Parts: sequence; structure tokens; C-alpha cells
Amino acid sequence: MTSNKEPDRDPGRRRVVVIGGGMAGARLVQQLTALGGGAPAGGTDVTVIGEEPHGPYNRVLLADVLAGRYGPEVIALPAPGASVRHLTGVRAVRIDRDARLVLCDDGQSVPYDALVLATGSNPVLPPLRGLFEPDGRDLPTGVHPFRTLDDCRALAKAVRPGVRAVVIGGGLLGVSAARALARCGAQVVLAQQGEHLMERQLDADASGMLRGHLEALGVEVHTECRVRGLRTRSVTRDGGSSAREVTAVELADGFRLDAEIVVLACGVRPRTGLALAAGLKVARGIVVDDELRTADPRVHAIGDCAEHDGIVYGLAGAAQEQADVLAGVLAGAAGGPAPRYRGTRALTRLSLPAWSGPLPAGGGGNGAAATGRTVPVPVPADDGDLSALRPDPRRPEPRPVTAGATTAAAGDAAATALAAAPGSGTTGPAADDSGAGAAAGPLDLAAFGETTPAPGDDVIHLSDATRGAYRKVVVRGDRLVGGILLGDLGTVGALARTWEGDEPLPSAPLLHLLTDDGGR
Repeated sequence: MTSNKEPDRDPGRRRVVVIGGGMAGARLVQQLTALGGGAPAGGTDVTVIGEEPHGPYNRVLLADVLAGRYGPEVIALPAPGASVRHLTGVRAVRIDRDARLVLCDDGQSVPYDALVLATGSNPVLPPLRGLFEPDGRDLPTGVHPFRTLDDCRALAKAVRPGVRAVVIGGGLLGVSAARALARCGAQVVLAQQGEHLMERQLDADASGMLRGHLEALGVEVHTECRVRGLRTRSVTRDGGSSAREVTAVELADGFRLDAEIVVLACGVRPRTGLALAAGLKVARGIVVDDELRTADPRVHAIGDCAEHDGIVYGLAGAAQEQADVLAGVLAGAAGGPAPRYRGTRALTRLSLPAWSGPLPAGGGGNGAAATGRTVPVPVPADDGDLSALRPDPRRPEPRPVTAGATTAAAGDAAATALAAAPGSGTTGPAADDSGAGAAAGPLDLAAFGETTPAPGDDVIHLSDATRGAYRKVVVRGDRLVGGILLGDLGTVGALARTWEGDEPLPSAPLLHLLTDDGGR
């Protein structure tokens, strides 16, 4: 049970105010409470100001809620206890650092002795023609960001079997959203401007496996595909008011994709407006030191909004580590130095469970091959090209490590063999127009560190077509600097521990890194 009531003020207790009720803020409050044996540690009164109207939840699982795999209650995080004052549906609008007050949109002024900014990030809204009207701020009906539980609920309400959906952005969020929409029966096109899906985490071969998995579900994938704008029409709502409704997505190559739903999965941007207006130092994020302290020693920042040592992580794991460190800082060290945050070596993991069932009619997409609804439209000559997205041919190639017949160098042939492997879950193009009897196996992936080798690095690949597995590690000297594993994650634990600990590699042959014990 949470409380909005102002607690009785004990002048001997310190007031900690947390702006942001998401994963980072919830973890901080949880850790403070744990350190205090059931109440916030360090003689503190804690107030959480949360803009969303509900309690904290695991944002990582939103795509599973959209797909119907989980209900919203399943992804809920533990709510702050009765000892914590929690203001839900309240937005902080200004920080008065001189008076040490947080001013809220409901007229409240919340005093603090220590302030924590856990404001998270906003979805990036790309500069598409037709996205907004001149001087307007409302998205057309049918256009959805995919960042919050409310976004997820709105999208779930709009999707239905056969609806034409276009997902813009082929990163982790876009891939998850496209798969969830396909599972709901939508005809899905995934448009990715880069050369392959999940470019930040995967190489071309691994991305090829992922693409095959999506296509087996009926998702039509377009890479090197630049979206130019949206087509909308005016509709009359109940009550006589008018609104814009999306009808199509225009591509820069002269084609138009009919769309009733458009999902914007173009990345996120740290929410730094409050900090900037308060005069705190902001670069890409709110700049903090090893104690997660801003330029004002009374103000800290954690999570997606924070920038530490020049890095904005934007990852749940980093937010949790920062919250844990800050809880120790705020609670005070018991007979020892205050904890320090030294950065996060984060691992990206995505688990796509097996899925059997009918695919959307027409194989999923709404392009020419699927439905014939894609039509050319005029495109001005100054729309640019995609040459900047292609790799520099002058860059020296890394050295591949040969390890016998079971090891394959990266290349199209290896990716093709994996994509065609029976039972791999990446069986190539979508089913026929009947859409019946289709199935896709599970696909698990993990990526960490530097997955693109530098000149002189050793690269070890292991492709197991029978099991539909792909493994790759990058070694620099005697250190593991990165890796990608798909299909079979038996080695991920040992490899991740070696990488996170920055340990020297064992003297065993490098191929042993890709065995089930990670060379241990």
C-alpha cells in the first residue's frame, strides 16, 4: 500500500525525494528499504514522484504484454511500502535548488535534502513528413510510440487480426514489437534504415538468423529502408471533432506501404529537461560522478537519464547497478568508504519462445510480394541516399581464426546455411498465402562487448547447422572483448563472467571458448 499523505516531519530525519517511479527509482527505494530493515535506511523520509498513474513495472517485458504472453499485473514491480510516500500521476515541473523544493503540476511543493533524478528517457520521434501538423503536437490516430505501459495498452487496443502495421526501427525494441504484433495476427512490415537488424548488438550473420526467424512468423523485413513520411486523412470523431488518421508510410525509394498502425521504435533520448532548467550540467544525459552526484552535491541522477564517464547506458542492468550504489551512498557507509559506481559491462539478451499457430494471411507484410498494395510515389531528388550506412571499404579486415571443419568464417554462406537449418527456428521466407500450419521455433540471443572486431583481433566462429546455433567471440590479445551467441546459450554464463571480470583467457585453444563451459 502506498501513501500520498505528507508524513509528520521529524527534523532529525533527512528528506530524500525521487523524481521518477520507473525501474531505476523503484530499485533505489527497494534497496534503501532493504538496508533499513523494512523502512528507508539512514534516518530518511522518502517521497517518490511518479508521472505515470500506476506503480512501477518491468519495462523490458512490455512486448510480452502486447503479445498476450503476460498480463500487466505479471510485470508489476514491488510497490513502495507504507513507509514511503508515493505520488502517482504527478509530474515534477521545476526544481528550485536554492529553496530545495520540487514543484509539481498539481500545485504541490515537495521539500528535499537529497534529490534523485530518475526521469528515464523519451521515445525518439523521427522527423517524418506528416507526423505533426504545423504548430501541432498530437500524433495521428494509429501512430504509436512504444515506451510505457499506457503505450502498450493503446497499441493492444488498436491491433486486431489482419490489421496492416508498419514498425519503424529494427533495433531491439522494434524487433520485439514486430514479433508481438505478428503474434496478435497483424500483417507486419519492419522497416530498418541500417544494413541489418539490431546493428548495435549483432553482426550480419547473426542478424540474418534473426531476420529468418521474423520472416517465419510472417513479418516482412526491409533493411536499408529509409522512411520519408506518413500519409494521413481527416476523419470525424463521435461528437463532431476532427482528427488525422494514418493511412500509409512513404519510403524514400518511391514506395508506399498501406498502414493502419505505425509503431515508432526509433530509439530513446534521456529526459534531461528538468535538470537543464535547474542549471545542472547536461551533455547527452545528466552528468554524474562515481557517487552518481550531479554538479549540485544534493542532487543525484540514475538510470536512462544519467551520463557517467561519458556514457548513457539506457539499459535496465545499468540502472539497477546505479540504484544499488546510490542506495549505499544515501544510507551512509557503515565504518567504510562510500560505494562507488565504476560503470556497467552490460549484456543484451533476448528470448523469443517457440510459437506454433497460423500466420497472418498473405504471409504477413503489405509489400508488393505479399498483397500488391505497395505503390510508387514521387520522391524528390534531394531525399539523400544510404551510402553513409555502408562500411568503409578501406578498413583492414580482422584476422579470422581457423579451427577445423566445425568452424566457419563469417559470411553470407554461413548465414544462409544457418537460416535454412531444419529445426533452427529460422526457416527463411514466410509461409504461403494460406497462412495455416506455420510454426517458428525458439530463438535466444545474447550479445556483449565489442562485437565488431578491430584490425588485429582474433575472431572465432562456430556454426552448428543441425542445432541452429551461431557463436562468435572477439579476442584481443589475451582478453575476451565481445561475443554473440544465438540459438544455444549454453556458454553464455562462463563467457559473460570472463568478459565482465576482464580476466586473462585460459591457455586452452581459442575454440574451447565456444564449448558448453566457455573454455573453463
